[in-house]
Amino acid sequence: MEQWLIQIMNDYGYIGIMFLIAIENIFPPIPSEIILTFGGFLTTTSSLHIVGVISASTAGSVLGAIILYSIGLQMDVARLEKIIGKWGHILRVKREDIYKADKWFDKHGYWTIFFCRFVPLIRSLISIPAGMSHMNIGLFLLFTTLGTLIWNTVLVFVGATLGASWENILHYLEVYSTVIYLLLSVLVIIILLKLVRRK
Repeated sequence: MEQWLIQIMNDYGYIGIMFLIAIENIFPPIPSEIILTFGGFLTTTSSLHIVGVISASTAGSVLGAIILYSIGLQMDVARLEKIIGKWGHILRVKREDIYKADKWFDKHGYWTIFFCRFVPLIRSLISIPAGMSHMNIGLFLLFTTLGTLIWNTVLVFVGATLGASWENILHYLEVYSTVIYLLLSVLVIIILLKLVRRK
């Protein structure tokens, strides 16, 4: 997959970067780390500029986020109610849980959108609950763009700084992803334990 990604970026420049990042948002298994760090490296060997790569990748991220947000709009609370009404006894989820989650997201959703842009895999999928809660589209785009811009800028600069050694950073990014996943797993376990104790 890496060679395919690199080939597209070599052949199509900014458009290729924007396209790949947009696809990465919709299909998270595509590694944005490779796209961004290699894009930074390309600024040292081609006519591409750092600002252009950051702008193209951020535009692709926002485009992908809008698509997932739109999907979330089609899965609103009313539709979830029907699903829970049918399968809730199996999933152990009540209709009240939907409203609690929706209310929580309405209150903390904007900062959740921002911080989740730094979390692998979740940074893409978080756009779906944003759409489901009918989050204000303007604020959604603002926090999405800010979080994405920071993430993209850091990785593009790292790629440009490392130059031909840009692939060295991928190992550290894998470690970062692993640590984040472990922390999230611990957090989920703690929440589940609290719920079990309450019941």
